[in-house]
Amino acid sequence: LYSRLFDWLVERINQAIGNKKEDEEDAEDGENITGDKKSKRRFIGVLDIYGFESFKKNSFEQFCINFANEKLQQHFNQKVFKMEQEEYEKEAIDWSYIEFVDNQDILDVIERKVGGIISLLDESCIMTSTTSEQFAQKLFSALDDEKRFSKPKRSQIDFTLNHYAGDVTYTAHHWLERNTDALPEDLAGVARSSSFTMLSQLFSSSVVTTKKKGKLVKDTVCTKFK
Repeated sequence: LYSRLFDWLVERINQAIGNKKEDEEDAEDGENITGDKKSKRRFIGVLDIYGFESFKKNSFEQFCINFANEKLQQHFNQKVFKMEQEEYEKEAIDWSYIEFVDNQDILDVIERKVGGIISLLDESCIMTSTTSEQFAQKLFSALDDEKRFSKPKRSQIDFTLNHYAGDVTYTAHHWLERNTDALPEDLAGVARSSSFTMLSQLFSSSVVTTKKKGKLVKDTVCTKFK
């Protein structure tokens, strides 16, 4: 309910502030931007920074949060370092190159379509008989050569990722259940039939599915988060 309400709120804000590109095109065509047009130029910018998490015990939730942090860090690197310094080079500006740690390799480990942690997790969820231990062994086998991935010596179900902010050791316990934890369709149907109009609208969209290995399956929590 919270997730759908958040999406609804974002959509309403987008509708209220309008499309900046359309306003600019109208201005180029000589149209005066007044009244409703002018109000659409107002906007709200929100940057919600995830807190990087590393506890004594880290699980699926910490993995998702830290993955989001890696994406934000890469976005920052791209905008502040890569693109800016490429622009300096094009304009032949006299400047000193700024060294920075590129975290693209850890993102590849997490989200690449073949052999990434998320894809391996989704594969394991399709096979309903897979255990947490078997999922962990799949990770060890596929990611053994990755510098950003390692296996603690005394555990058969934990793994460590070398994030840009530091090493975090995760336990693979209950990842399969949490990744497939979705609202049952009959409960979504109850919400759709509610006499409270807004609630029924929030649940009007159908369950998102993806074709995997010739079968339509519900998108997992991790896939939607990605």
